[in-house]
Amino acid sequence: MKQLLVYLFAVILFMGGCLMSEAKNKDWDKTFKKSDKVNIEKVNFKNRYGIILAGDLYTPKNTKAKMPAIAVSGPFGAVKEQSSGLYAQTMAERGFITLAFDPSYTGESSGEPRHVASPDINTEDFSAAVDFLSSLDNVDTEKIGIIGICGFGGFGINAAAIDTRIKAAAAVTMYDMTRVSAKGYNDSIDEQARYEMKKQLNEQRTKDFKEGTFAKAPGLPDKLTGEEPQFIKDYFGYYKTKRGFHARSINSNGNWNMTSSLSLINMPILQYSDEIESAVLVIHGENAHSRYFGEDAFKKLKGENKELLIVEGANHVDLYDNLEKIPFDKIEKFFREYLK
Repeated sequence: MKQLLVYLFAVILFMGGCLMSEAKNKDWDKTFKKSDKVNIEKVNFKNRYGIILAGDLYTPKNTKAKMPAIAVSGPFGAVKEQSSGLYAQTMAERGFITLAFDPSYTGESSGEPRHVASPDINTEDFSAAVDFLSSLDNVDTEKIGIIGICGFGGFGINAAAIDTRIKAAAAVTMYDMTRVSAKGYNDSIDEQARYEMKKQLNEQRTKDFKEGTFAKAPGLPDKLTGEEPQFIKDYFGYYKTKRGFHARSINSNGNWNMTSSLSLINMPILQYSDEIESAVLVIHGENAHSRYFGEDAFKKLKGENKELLIVEGANHVDLYDNLEKIPFDKIEKFFREYLK
């Protein structure tokens, strides 16, 4: 009888532990494993257009002195619970206060209509994150950097060109969303084709206004046929599977507004990136379809504090979450050197 009671007690403890673990997992809404080395706090802050941005603030445990800080956002169409959160948590483990945030009109951030992008507002989102970090008592305001992933790599470099408070910027697996929207991949769209595209989008804009709705842009397929380009398969493997799916992510579970691309077509970013005096690190995968965006952006940068790193064997989405490919040691070294 005694052995039976001991066994039953052990089973109850085990089941209780499983239930507690399950409850914790339900509370954890990220696509990556939670670290026990950092504290995480949900925060909100406004950009200068009055849009309320939602973020997760990651702070290393047991710290007292003022610390360097890094704001993180991207990829384009993702949310802070995906890649940017992984970067933020990892850099917090390495001794930085970090902020992963949802851009305007997406995720848990405000802004209507939903699922809209803007070269101006999305650049401003980074500066708003710097505003917020600068207000924290435990942040050294002279030591603030940013990390932009995918399309927000481009917006991040653009932010560094206008915001001198950003002392160091890393652009990882970057897209120039204005370039790809206006010219297509590998600049394959000419002026006449671009005119036809603008014509169709503006006709859609008239229709949207009359009907009081917003047509959706094409998104990732729900299933692959096997005939898709490799980069679509790569995106699918991240956004549409357990690996990176998140219900609030546009790329996982939604669509951009079709007319959202109009401003991207008409207002190219990176026009003044050659004037950036702060440090910039551009990281891209050797096998990424988007590699030319990073390489071309780097060519325009000036100064000895600019660096391009090509990660051997990596494709575009490897640098979203593949811990064997993401060069976190290099990223830490870069921010240690320039946030000092």
